[in-house]
Amino acid sequence: MLDYAAKLTREPWSMVEADVQSLRESGFSDVAILDIVQVAGYYAYVNRLADGLGVKLESIWDEK
Repeated sequence: MLDYAAKLTREPWSMVEADVQSLRESGFSDVAILDIVQVAGYYAYVNRLADGLGVKLESIWDEK
């Protein structure tokens, strides 16, 4: 699942049916796969909004 989500995040243009089939073979239902795609897509969307608007992280995320 994590490899799938990482690929979807880093190179969504390269996703193929075999990627989905691999998740099915690992026991994920179609509903669970949809959930994975929606969560990964939502985080990508929100991060691009924040980056595009120059939103800064809260100070709690600053490196110590």
